[in-house]
Amino acid sequence: MAQTPPGPTELRPLMRRDRAMQALGMTVMVDEPGRSVISMTVRDDMLNGFDITHGGLVFALADTAFALVCNEDEQVTVAAGADITFLKSTHAGQVLTATGARRARNGRTGLYDITVTDETGDIVAEFRGRSITTNRPFPTTDPGTRENA
Repeated sequence: MAQTPPGPTELRPLMRRDRAMQALGMTVMVDEPGRSVISMTVRDDMLNGFDITHGGLVFALADTAFALVCNEDEQVTVAAGADITFLKSTHAGQVLTATGARRARNGRTGLYDITVTDETGDIVAEFRGRSITTNRPFPTTDPGTRENA
């Protein structure tokens, strides 16, 4: 039986500025050091020509959980690479949940695993992300402006 995730959490500035996350209707459920949980309801406009969820959108959900879990301090950390394995197709109306966990962090690099499940708890995809911490500052502008982009 699938566990009911906690309710939405307060968003950090990083996620308040994430226009892609907002456009896809993602909700941050957990934001803790080394762990993140983000959910997304599959909409009809997220389906491919086979009437199943487009893989790029499953990847986007996992990648967003990865971004949240690997940015756990005041340094900008980005993806150095990522892979995904799709295990189950999903359809409009289903709720997908991406749970991210830090596996290792050493110096400027990190390794993170993200599991995407459906509302029944079945695994939809497994994502592994590799991160690199940069020297760039966090953006300080309002998300509606293009400055500092």
